Amino acid sequence: MNIESGFAQVAQSLLWPVLVLVGLAFVYALWTGGATLMEAWQRWRQPQYRSLRVAPGLSMEELELQLVRQVEPVRLLSRLSPMLGLIATMIPLGPALQSVAAGNGQQALAVFSGAFAGVVLALAAASVGLVVYSVRRRWLLAELLVVRKERGVAQ
Repeated sequence: MNIESGFAQVAQSLLWPVLVLVGLAFVYALWTGGATLMEAWQRWRQPQYRSLRVAPGLSMEELELQLVRQVEPVRLLSRLSPMLGLIATMIPLGPALQSVAAGNGQQALAVFSGAFAGVVLALAAASVGLVVYSVRRRWLLAELLVVRKERGVAQ
């Protein structure tokens, strides 16, 4: 066994875990997108709504860290999902190209359609994640500004 075939076997063994992660990312994107829509509805109905929990003894740095912790999972979703989609597309390409070279076009077509489905789900998850990240970050920064003004730290 040479190094290329060893790499190919390792790459093939990564396909199912990557597809599971793409599926989980898509489900999480749907969940967090729905949660953001619900929060938008709450903010529309109650203009004083805050998702940033401000305890009396927390410093501004601790509040900023809390803000980062709230948006970081969605930021990671929007950054990692495209990479997972690329991996899910690239792994099956080797066997698919071998099928094309051997004259098995139908088998290659089946592999390609599965590979592209993975990247589509990953890009959809990343798109939802980016929108949710941008909206939530803006909301939380606005809340942080209100807290700064209440504490006399900002004008």
